[in-house]
Amino acid sequence: MNDASPDPMQAAHALAPELRARAEEIEAARRLPRDLSDRFAAAGFYRLLVPEAYGGLERPPREAMEIFEVLARADGASAWCAFIGATSGRVLASLPEATARAVFREPTTLVCGAVAPRGRALAAEGGVRVTGRWAWGSGIANADWVLAGCAPGEATDDAGTPPRPRLVLVPAAQVEILDTWHVSGLAGTGSTDFALEDVFVPASRIVDLGAKPVVERPLYAFPQLALLGLSLGAIALGLARAAIDELIALAGGKTPQGSTRPLAARAHTQSEVALAEAGVRAARAFYFEAIDAAWTEARTHGVIPVAHRRDLRLATTHAARASAAAVDRMYDVAGGSSVYLRSPLQRHFRDVHVLTQHMMVAPPTLELTGRLLLGLETDLSTL
Repeated sequence: MNDASPDPMQAAHALAPELRARAEEIEAARRLPRDLSDRFAAAGFYRLLVPEAYGGLERPPREAMEIFEVLARADGASAWCAFIGATSGRVLASLPEATARAVFREPTTLVCGAVAPRGRALAAEGGVRVTGRWAWGSGIANADWVLAGCAPGEATDDAGTPPRPRLVLVPAAQVEILDTWHVSGLAGTGSTDFALEDVFVPASRIVDLGAKPVVERPLYAFPQLALLGLSLGAIALGLARAAIDELIALAGGKTPQGSTRPLAARAHTQSEVALAEAGVRAARAFYFEAIDAAWTEARTHGVIPVAHRRDLRLATTHAARASAAAVDRMYDVAGGSSVYLRSPLQRHFRDVHVLTQHMMVAPPTLELTGRLLLGLETDLSTL
């Protein structure tokens, strides 16, 4: 890293107080305000996973996830927008070099979108014509480029291999943004639906999901979906830490109705805080242990074996579920104080329970990893 490169971790800590103070504003806007998105870009959050050769920062996964965790302790929605920009930027490693450089002309470039294959890509001379509608377009209002997943066709290649789902990359100006993001939590992510109608995409901006990256560096041994999932775990851990911190701050000054002792002096409070702390720290240890082990494989061999990819997914889902359980404990212990909009606990509660609905940490991921642990034949396309 040269002297002109930003220090994203330092920037995350510096921005945290403002994000915490503006959390209600961000939620009310139902999107990340443009000024904050611009500062996220300047801080390097959106280029954390972009190849260094193209002007990105190409940081190890642990470092990126620790940054998202710090941001989530301040505001979950803001952290979500940061990780979407970062993980979407990873696609540049899979594009032809000339295309990647043309897309990433400025270090503040923001790529957003949705990888779920909800679009239809019909063959056209020099590329495809894409039509479809996608949900969870997080951060799209501030994007320069938009990723969209498309279902594979019926044909197979010369070896008889079924085609993979595709990602297409289009200028944000060609995307129709739909006002659908009216939700219980993570409202500030602006994860609204978007649509494309018969948009031409040249072959140079089409990527087969799961195909070998053009840039062969350790970071890009981590599949696109793996980095997406890992980021959810980091956000969940940050929300859980924020909830525990909030309850501890509240407990010393609150005396529950009908009691003469402060909340902190009650045995139930003490045991619930202890259980939440143990659950989060244990989940966090497994989560980063899995990341570190996979990173070692990527650096040593250039690939991540299935067993390590399994552990990444399992550790991520466990981090999300353990974090939600910890937030629930803190929300319950705080009693009536939790329900007021002025209490950060209610926002942490709503945010974490929207996060756990994401397909990358939903219950079927436990079935997927459980099958692998049991040695059963398993579809690895989403691992």
